[in-house]
Amino acid sequence: MGDVEVGPEPLTFEQVVMVARDGALVRLADTAWAAMAGTREHIEELAARPLPVYGVSTGFGALATRHIPPELRAKLQVSLIRSHAAGSGAEVEREVVRAMMLLRLRTLATGRTGVRPATAAALAGLLNAGITPVVHEYGSLGCSGDLAPLAHVALALLGEGEVRDLSHRKVPAMVALRAAGMEPVTLGAKEGLALINGTDGMLGMLVLACQDLRRLLTAADLAAAMSVEALLGTDRVFAADLQELRPHPGQDLSAANLRALLDESPIMQSHRGPDCTRVQDAYSLRCAPQVAGAARDTLAHAELVGRRELAAAIDNPVVLPDGRVESNGNFHGAPVGYALDFLAIPIADLASMSERRTDRMLDKSRSHGLPPFLADDPGVDSGHMIAQYTQAGIVAELKRLAVPASVDSIPSSAMQEDHVSMGWAAARKLRRAVDGLTRVVAIEILTAARALDLRAPLRPGPATGAVVGALRARVPAPGPDRHLSPEIEAAVALVNDGSLVAAAEAVTGPLW
Repeated sequence: MGDVEVGPEPLTFEQVVMVARDGALVRLADTAWAAMAGTREHIEELAARPLPVYGVSTGFGALATRHIPPELRAKLQVSLIRSHAAGSGAEVEREVVRAMMLLRLRTLATGRTGVRPATAAALAGLLNAGITPVVHEYGSLGCSGDLAPLAHVALALLGEGEVRDLSHRKVPAMVALRAAGMEPVTLGAKEGLALINGTDGMLGMLVLACQDLRRLLTAADLAAAMSVEALLGTDRVFAADLQELRPHPGQDLSAANLRALLDESPIMQSHRGPDCTRVQDAYSLRCAPQVAGAARDTLAHAELVGRRELAAAIDNPVVLPDGRVESNGNFHGAPVGYALDFLAIPIADLASMSERRTDRMLDKSRSHGLPPFLADDPGVDSGHMIAQYTQAGIVAELKRLAVPASVDSIPSSAMQEDHVSMGWAAARKLRRAVDGLTRVVAIEILTAARALDLRAPLRPGPATGAVVGALRARVPAPGPDRHLSPEIEAAVALVNDGSLVAAAEAVTGPLW
């Protein structure tokens, strides 16, 4: 894993994940040093003038009408960070905070914020030292940037507040800085505002969610294929010529996955003859690529929004190449908030379809010969009855999480900030939704694998059989009731780390 160079150029999703999750080091590009040095000169010049400039020599928000004299401007920036570090609630995950720090660093590196190169270098130093400021779940309205979360990051640069060190211990920021050989930053004109005025928190969570969903949608196709096979469904509906009649790209990819996963399946072959009276399957089987495909297309849109935002330089005011310092509204989180909310809808729907397939496998009147609840001794054993309850409970929550946050707005700052995006809230609920979908898909795979085993002596196809084999390395074959929760968690872990999809791809080649 190499370093990630941070400069005016956009970062990629992969680079964000490398730093946020994998702990990759960062370094400021030469172009970043030059860009920051150039615009900092303009800020210093404006700070010396008597004319008020927002963020340089005035108060903030509704207090922007006050001109701050030079002798109070250092206090102005420090007071801004202290007062805005007003978060509350649970700690935000380390990967989210690191993503937020990296994305703020990248905006600083564009030179459009006017910070000193040394201040940006200090933020890079926090990342490289593994120091993660303690950021709380509540505090951002997603407008004027993710103010409170970013203020907690900036507070650590001042040597104040709490952080997690490289060993994940919670310690005072000054203790962690000194242990890393770093000195606290003394903020200059405009720098406090520049450190907190961006959509970096919600964008970081969008990037991480997109990366997770890209992998998870393939696992959802895998679960659907296993269920179709276990329920003696047909794969004819996934034929390429049928998919071409409705040319949505995601649907085409999902159907291609299903065809590859079900190829050469003895179970599928066992009921292709003229004696088969089942003309068509239930929607949760037959329409799997239509729903999973629409989810893929929604994800593609969210990724487009993310790439655009990764190319942005968000601050207010901004320093333009000609030296002008201009106020703007680019900090408003609507573009990112909408994408975050949009993704929660197909997540809920995909999970709902997955749960319906699981329920079908457990119902002896609809499972075409499988024992009730896939139990070893029905009545004595309950099999996977309550695993479906767990799915149903998660699906119900996912439907609630699909209600958009971005349609809400609570005015703030004495009505100066009279419309806010709630993008941070949209991001927080999306993270919970991604986790929920992971669990629902894992339970479907766990149930379908049990059903496939119970179809013996008929055997699943090479790809789905490889998945059952990979699962059996962690979860025993069907038998009397066992403590089921650890088996569910094992399946969740195998979905999360990509092991089950990798097992299938060892047979099929790359899946989409």
